[in-house]
Amino acid sequence: MTVFKTSLRNFFAHKGRMALSAIAVMLSVAFVSGTLVFTDTMNTTFDKLFAITSADVTVSPSEEDEDDERPQSGKPAALPASVLAKVAATPGVEAAEGAVTSASVTVVNSKNKDIGASGGAPTIAGNWTRNELRSMEISSGNAPRGPTEVMVDAETADKQNLSIGDEVRTISAVGDFTTKIVGIASFKVTNPGAAVFFFDTPTSQRHLLGKEGLFTNITAEAADGVSNDQLKKDVGAALGGGYEILTAKQSADEGRKDVGEFLNVMKYAMLGFAGIAFLVGIFLIVNTFSMLVAQRTREIGLMRAIGSSRKQVNRSVLIEALFLGIVGSIAGVAAGVGIAIGLMELMGSMGMNLSTDDLTVKATTPIVGVALGVIVTILAAYVPARRAGRVSPMAALRDAGNPGDRKSGWIRAAIGLVLTGAGAASLYATTQADKASDGSMVLGIGVVLSLLGLIVIGPLLAGVVVRAISVVLLRMFGPVGRMAERNALRNPRRTGATAAALMIGLALVACLSVVGSSMVASATDELDKSVGADFIVRTETGQPIVPQAYEAMKKTDSIDHITQYKDVTAKVTAPNGKAAKETVVAADPTYPQDLRRKVVDGDLNAAYGKGSMSVGDEYAKKHGVKVGDTLTVDFIVGDTVQLKVRAITSDDGALDQGVKFISTATLQQHVPADKMPQNLMLLASAKDGQEKEALTALKASLEAYPQYKVQNQADYKQTLKDQIGQLLNIVYGLLALAIIVAVLGVVNTLALSVVERTREIGLLRAIGLSRRQLRRMIRMESVVIAVFGALLGLGLGMGWGMAAQKLLALEGLKVLEIPWPTIMTVFVASAFVGLFAALVPAFRAGRMNVLNAIATE
Repeated sequence: MTVFKTSLRNFFAHKGRMALSAIAVMLSVAFVSGTLVFTDTMNTTFDKLFAITSADVTVSPSEEDEDDERPQSGKPAALPASVLAKVAATPGVEAAEGAVTSASVTVVNSKNKDIGASGGAPTIAGNWTRNELRSMEISSGNAPRGPTEVMVDAETADKQNLSIGDEVRTISAVGDFTTKIVGIASFKVTNPGAAVFFFDTPTSQRHLLGKEGLFTNITAEAADGVSNDQLKKDVGAALGGGYEILTAKQSADEGRKDVGEFLNVMKYAMLGFAGIAFLVGIFLIVNTFSMLVAQRTREIGLMRAIGSSRKQVNRSVLIEALFLGIVGSIAGVAAGVGIAIGLMELMGSMGMNLSTDDLTVKATTPIVGVALGVIVTILAAYVPARRAGRVSPMAALRDAGNPGDRKSGWIRAAIGLVLTGAGAASLYATTQADKASDGSMVLGIGVVLSLLGLIVIGPLLAGVVVRAISVVLLRMFGPVGRMAERNALRNPRRTGATAAALMIGLALVACLSVVGSSMVASATDELDKSVGADFIVRTETGQPIVPQAYEAMKKTDSIDHITQYKDVTAKVTAPNGKAAKETVVAADPTYPQDLRRKVVDGDLNAAYGKGSMSVGDEYAKKHGVKVGDTLTVDFIVGDTVQLKVRAITSDDGALDQGVKFISTATLQQHVPADKMPQNLMLLASAKDGQEKEALTALKASLEAYPQYKVQNQADYKQTLKDQIGQLLNIVYGLLALAIIVAVLGVVNTLALSVVERTREIGLLRAIGLSRRQLRRMIRMESVVIAVFGALLGLGLGMGWGMAAQKLLALEGLKVLEIPWPTIMTVFVASAFVGLFAALVPAFRAGRMNVLNAIATE
């Protein structure tokens, strides 16, 4: 009990000094808790939606049939009306109806503005059925009753300013058709962001599936006394094989599984960044308790002299850590709920609607948050606590500081050198890997070992690097600069730990900057070398291009030619008898001039002839394929045909690596028209000297199809750069948490250092050091520590990035680019971080009473 009271007294005696450590714990726990609450809320939202929309039994085409429709035909796999009749006649079925649903549509208003969903949510078109009443209700108007009528969901109507009487045009693979809004339906549960448009059944069938009498799935309601499992069994017996039949629970589980994969990626990525923040926070906590123990050395000596054991002293420090962990963790869990709500608002601005009515805080969330925060805090405080327990009473009473252990310093340096060397060797081994898959594991080992090595060896490096930095930054300020240098070098272990916290975040920033810049530079270089087409037409979402848009482009003046680019699934059998499902690309004969492929053997132009194809050199080596050999190609949605290999192309590049090519004429010959895939993109070239006119004309021809972008090579390069830049900005935003915690570490270290040097500061002020000079000294010390951490972090990160780029080079991204403007900006920003971190400690030091400071023991 005495130990507990002593710990409690010490904790509240230093509550100001503990505050920043508690904030670090709080931020880390808040990010973990916020991530869990946010993903649990998303799961709740989708669970409710899937549960309420799932019919008792749903009949769909088999998974194999759905895969057959994958070649971007724009029309989902369908069931004939005869299936509906069989289901309806099955004993135990109360009611059955056919549904038509397609997500391969674009809907525009009268101004040709896309009014579909945004932020990755789907735009869904289909027929209005009784099953929709499970999740929706008509809030105004009426359901569609004819070919010119449509009903829209309330969220989309509100977001796009739609009202009854407005006309909308729906673009599908079958064609365009215009309808007038006659009704608005509201969701009974939260709509995560999908835009939904309902037509009557015949209209949906004609314009989404190509003809009447087809359905994408059949829903059945069980009669009284019939379970869903029994109904599934009876329907299966009535239909025979070849269908996927799911109960309501199974349908909901399938939906959860699909969404869960995406949510898990998001969840674990965010938890990974929270883990980085925890790692940085450990350094802050270690430094805080190390300095508090050092400042209380005489007090600890007195406790030992009057009978306290090592275990009691140790336990006293750990109890303080326990208080810190509990306070910070509880605050973090509460803040995590706020972060989750903030993330929901952010997702709402991006198009995904999440209601706070579904806010889900599971019992495990605060338990995990508090347990994690407390455990990490106690582990971080263990080394300082152990060091406090080892202080002998006489040494503590004789010396106000905590004696250093020279032997442990040398051991630490040796371990650090070994780890750093092993990390460097692993990074070098990464650059020598023959396959990216093999090198990725070695890279991970190299990253971990080199990071641990620099963390351990930080105090040794501080003595060298800080002196070098001081020569450049501090010596010009005379005695004040020299004192700042000596203060930073006074305790190399403390300086190294403080800088290491900043180093971790900046290393990741530098690494990702190098990788991102190299990816952009490699893609740009590849485009310059390989792409001969003047224009590229595609969608940002990767949706295929509907036939009517292609037909509109063909009528464009100033265009020399347009090259189609489609893909289709086929079972390809090599001469050695090995067969596998492969993606085969079909393109027009002009493709070789629009995308210059390096040919290893044969003639690529000949591969676009009748009964011909090309393969990549890796496939050729693996299966012993040579020019002139014949491959058996079984188009999943068409015929089986023998095609002769006319060319082998190099896989040494990022574009179309490993692709098997045939001509569009060959594809049309062996795949039915209604199964023909749409173009994934179109390549176009202008007539000589008419590039500007052609670009304007192409954009005009696609004005009615706003989902497609016409880009010249410069536009395409900028799009790639923007996409990678947006991804990096998101990552940098998440890493900002770790950097904020690192800045708190610098502030805490300086604040405690000022307290530790109170008497010294008083003496300096007494012999003439002005307040301004004192504040400058502390600011310079902070800048040196921040710049030291930046140099370590940026250097380490660039090393990681260069090693990672060597792996990307094996995938065709061969250009290494160091983003020096970004690196220099981060480096300069680090110095400002140091200045910012020193503001409060420097201000407090300047306000000290000189006489009181001198009298401090």
